Amino acid sequence: MSDHTLENAYKIDGAADARALYDTWATTYDSGFGAAHGYVAPREVARIFLSYGDDSTPVLDIGAGTGLLAEHLPDRVVDGIDISQGMLDQAAAKGLYRARICADLTQTLPMADATYGGFVSSGTFTHGHVGPDVFPELLRVAKPGALFVCGVIPPVFDGTGFGSRLALLVAHKMISPVDFHDFAIYENADHDHARDRGLVMVFRKL
Repeated sequence: MSDHTLENAYKIDGAADARALYDTWATTYDSGFGAAHGYVAPREVARIFLSYGDDSTPVLDIGAGTGLLAEHLPDRVVDGIDISQGMLDQAAAKGLYRARICADLTQTLPMADATYGGFVSSGTFTHGHVGPDVFPELLRVAKPGALFVCGVIPPVFDGTGFGSRLALLVAHKMISPVDFHDFAIYENADHDHARDRGLVMVFRKL
């Protein structure tokens, strides 16, 4: 049985696990997971980002993977950051990103202050991957007024402290009050997670 399953992705424990899983999953991720599971979260995050009518640029795709989200932002200048070089190599063939950055989001990012005007993310703020501790560093590389549109699943939002971290950022006037959008992660699907729903967190850097 393949190790490339959603259940094993949810069991990831830290950066090394994430890199190992996604480097080996990269060549079959789009067909074996994305298409086969009816995974539409990247499309929905992109739709919500565009619905805000924001034209700030460039955009950073957080946990870019193979570029499933950037495919829905064809008219934007987008950079992709991911811990897996294998996934970024798959994205490279699609020509979606101005730059592809292989880096650990939990460490200091290799970008200057106030670089990006927009941020999007799908499938990265989840079990064992990336939690709310990365926000201060992402805010460092964000321009004033930068729009953040990031997906998360409710159990992770509740269990890893997203609510309290976002509340503190609002209280300290680092970000605007947060809008939330509920969405279906999968469509036309028949598997154990077919009815799972996600939340999109939307806010701006102040």
